[in-house]
Amino acid sequence: MHAIAYGPDLDTPVRIAYHSRGPTVKHMKHIWTEVQPPPQPSDHRTAERKSVSLPARLTWKDQRGATRFATVVARNVSEYGVYVECQSALSIPLYRLVQFQLERDVRESDQLPATLKQGRVLSAVYRVSPPLQTGAPQGFALRLMVDPKHAAAETVTENRATA
Repeated sequence: MHAIAYGPDLDTPVRIAYHSRGPTVKHMKHIWTEVQPPPQPSDHRTAERKSVSLPARLTWKDQRGATRFATVVARNVSEYGVYVECQSALSIPLYRLVQFQLERDVRESDQLPATLKQGRVLSAVYRVSPPLQTGAPQGFALRLMVDPKHAAAETVTENRATA
C-alpha cells in the first residue's frame, strides 16, 4: 500500500508494509538522471542490404519430388539473404530448400555480393508473403546457405591480393 508524504519529503513516496508486528513505514527515494540509454539500432543484420531489381530464377523440388522452377525479381540482396517477388502464386512452403540464381547477364553488377556472382546458391525459404488481392506480388525471403567463415576468408584473401 502507498501513502502520500507531505512537507519536505514531498518527492519521497512512502510505502507502508504490513507485517505480523504491525505496519512499518519504508521511504523510497527516486533519483532523477539525465542520462538516456543509447538508442538501439533498428536493423540487426550482419550484412548490409542493398535494394536492387534484378531478374532471377528459383528451382526446387515439390512434395512429390518433381522439379519446379519460377522466374522472380530480386528486390534486395545481402551477403546472406535475398528477398524475391513473383507475379504468379507459388506453392513453396516455409523452410524449403531452393536454388537461387540470378540471370547470367546481371551477375557482374558491382552492387552484388560475391556469393551471388557465382551462379546457383542453395537457399532456405524463411519467410513467405502471400499475394494480396490488390495485385501485389508474392514475396519470399531466402537465407543463402553460405558458410560465414568461408565468406570472411574470401574477403581477407581479396584484401591481401589487392594490397
